[in-house]
Amino acid sequence: MNECKDSPFSLYGETLASRFVLGTALYPSPQSMKDSIAASGTAMVTLSLRRQNPQQQDGDTFWQYIRESGCRLLPNTAGCKTPKEAINLAEMSRELFETEWLKLEVIGDDYNLQPCPFGLVEAAAELVKRGFKVLPYTTDDLVLAQKLLDVGCEVLMPWGAPIGTGQGLLNRYNLRTLRERLPDVPLIVDAGLGAPSQAAEAMEMGFDGILLNTAVAKASDPVLMARAFAGAIDSGRMAFLAGLIQKSQTASPSTPTLGQPFWHQS
Repeated sequence: MNECKDSPFSLYGETLASRFVLGTALYPSPQSMKDSIAASGTAMVTLSLRRQNPQQQDGDTFWQYIRESGCRLLPNTAGCKTPKEAINLAEMSRELFETEWLKLEVIGDDYNLQPCPFGLVEAAAELVKRGFKVLPYTTDDLVLAQKLLDVGCEVLMPWGAPIGTGQGLLNRYNLRTLRERLPDVPLIVDAGLGAPSQAAEAMEMGFDGILLNTAVAKASDPVLMARAFAGAIDSGRMAFLAGLIQKSQTASPSTPTLGQPFWHQS
């Protein structure tokens, strides 16, 4: 059987073994987080300096499990509302976590946690100059995406919906436009997904990866949900590579008879 050959999932020149990036917050226990990470097969996990500090003794179990996972760390600037605040937290994260990788968040609205486009570009530009590998959490706006690329970001992470809502892909037109207009840029759908089917749809559209947290951590069975999302992401990617059929307004017989030979049994 011939299989479509996939290209590696490469971010900033580094190849990751999984297209699933998983968050480490909100789990009912450190053990649940550990087991979910293992079930997901992820190679990269996000974590927040504001929520967990490796120098605090009460996070010993959390940090032990994170180290044991062997995953690359992707610190984030969750909760930051200004470029200055995000830059300061990024520098602290780099020192404590010993990594230049960063999920950049600059929030502009407390109600829907929408990224501030102006602050995001300003912070990204400065952090790229300081040597960070910036993965910006952004909206699905094409112009904003282009501005972030212009200041040196090599990966973009547009939202599917506001963080934690589980609404899925609210603006498919914008997401498809991003994918079509930026064919060579790694795009990871980040935030708002609530079901594995939504992750599969994003991957079928040609997105390169999925980042989520709440949908797994808040599930009745986080470990099983992590496994479900991992399978959906893989299936969606395979469907994209295989090539989905075009939608049609009219029916088309799957077993045509015209021009086909009829076999008669003697």
